Order: sequence, then structure tokens, then C-alpha cells
Amino acid sequence: MKAVIAIEQGGPEVLQLTDIPVPAPADGQVRVKVIASSLNPIDTKVRKAKLPMTPATFPAILQTDLAGIVDAVGPGTTQFKIGDEVFGFSGGFRGSNGDVPGALSEYAIADAALIARKPVNLGFREAASLPLVATTAWKALFEKVTLTPATRVLITGGAGGVGYMAVQLANIAGAKVIAATRSAESSMLAIEAGATACVDLSQTSPQDVIDNYTDGKGFDVIFDTVGGEALDSAFKMVRPSGDIVTVVGAASHNLAPLYLKGANLHMVLVLTPIMFGMNKEKQGEILERIAQLAEAGKLKPRLDPQRFALSQTADAHHKYEAGQAKGKIVIDVAS
Repeated sequence: MKAVIAIEQGGPEVLQLTDIPVPAPADGQVRVKVIASSLNPIDTKVRKAKLPMTPATFPAILQTDLAGIVDAVGPGTTQFKIGDEVFGFSGGFRGSNGDVPGALSEYAIADAALIARKPVNLGFREAASLPLVATTAWKALFEKVTLTPATRVLITGGAGGVGYMAVQLANIAGAKVIAATRSAESSMLAIEAGATACVDLSQTSPQDVIDNYTDGKGFDVIFDTVGGEALDSAFKMVRPSGDIVTVVGAASHNLAPLYLKGANLHMVLVLTPIMFGMNKEKQGEILERIAQLAEAGKLKPRLDPQRFALSQTADAHHKYEAGQAKGKIVIDVAS
């Protein structure tokens, strides 16, 4: 079968199309004929850097998000049958029992607990764009904190991959959502997703933000998808005993503003089921809930309009790293 492998760590040029044997599913696994796979920031990071989730050895097959059709079922696997249309996580990272190959191949192995049936109203490309970003947003907003119609939420990076999903999910929960964005185009997207207003943290002080949108009290919940200065600002904008959730924790920060409010800092890493082999079934349950929301028309993906074939995966990585993506970049694995 055709597959794109990272022959070593480096720039997008290390991603090369080659032929490898078709894998066979083991106990608890299925083999998926991959129709599409979407690109996430972590996929480019493990291609370049030695991180805890980076495959231990190269060549490696990267990218975890996939959508496709079950082609074979491993022994003891009862959740799916041949012909089922599914979406979810494959691998592309270091796992608890060795490296787990990703989705950039015509056929990929997936743990049956880490996939779900594809939303019937979405195409494979749309479904492939959802797993990592929507599950991350779900874990942040529905597992780490509690949202009610009285909750005031700030979401940084409100038009980004995770942020765009988070704005929609927080809006579904009835919370009052403010999005932090950096351009008029991003603000428009966040408003369309359900934000009531947008702020540019590079142009507005944290105090002005909480004065204008929380009557000076601070936000009940801040979901940070940006990190860096945005997370530092979040410490100043959360209310006393409030909650901050971040997906960007690999940095040094002064926690004093958080400590002096008795506020809470939570971390979300959606890859823990792959990396540590834990809570896999919970991940699949979240995917099922995401599929239900998508089928109800309440959760909508946003895709970059440019299409990339499997052989053009390096071009897709180049585009993402150049900051030119206008939505999730999706690789058409099957023509």
C-alpha cells in the first residue's frame, strides 16, 4: 500500500511517499481504509522535535486524525464491522507499548476504543478534521470545568482549530462566550461560531477586558489555546476561585496572579490514551457525543479550501507552517 513516512526528523521534505505492507489488526483493533486525514499542530511538532510523544524511531507514519471505512476487524473486536464508516484517532506518536503508526497510509490500524461512527451528515474530509480539535475542546470545557448559562467564558485563539470548536461547544452549553482573536476575519469567524464579542489581547489591557465584559469581576472560565503572553493575561483576567484550562503548558509562567486569587489551572492533553494506554473508552465516548452534535447541526467543522493528495502531504505541512491555512488542512488519502 502507499504511505507517507517521515524518513527522519526535519522539515516537510522528510515526508516521502513509499510502499509498505498492509497491516493486520490485532485484538481490539480494526483496519481502516483511510479516506482522509487532517493535519494538527502537534503533527508538525513531532516531525521536527524530540517531544515526549514523538515516535522513538524513524521512519515513522505521522498524523493521528482519520476518517474512513472499516476494512478488517481484529479478534475480539465487536464494536465495529466491515463497511462501517468511522472517524477518530489512529497513532502517529509514541505509545505505551512502542510507536503507534499514524493515518498517512491507504490502510491504518486503529484501536477500536479510539474511533466512532462517522457523522452521517458529514463527508469524510469534514469528519477527519474533527477528532483532535473537537475532543480537546470537549475535555477542556466539559471535563475540567462546569459551564452553565451564567458562566462567563473567554476563549483565546477563538478562530483556531481547537478554539473554533470550543466557541461552538461553550455556546451549546449556553455560556456567555468572549473570544480573543487577532484579525477582523478571525473575529467574524468566532462570532459566527457563537461568540458574543471578540477582543484583541495585543491591543487591549486585561483590566479593560474584564471591565468591559465581566463588570470588573473576571471570567469564570478561561480556555487558553495560545499559551505564552495569552496565558499570562489569562491569570490576570480570571475571577477569584475561577478556572483556567490550557493546552499549551510547555513554558515558564509566573503563577503569582493565579495564586493570589485562589484560582485553578488545568491542563488538557488529548493524546494521553495513545501515549499511556489509559481512558481509551472515554475518548471513544466523547467522539460519539461529537458525532451526535455534528448530526444535529450544532457542531460544524471549518476546512481550508485547498485540497492535497497523499503524495502532496509535504506541501500541506509547508502551507500550515507558513501560516496560510484558512481552516483545518485535510489530506485526501484516497482519490
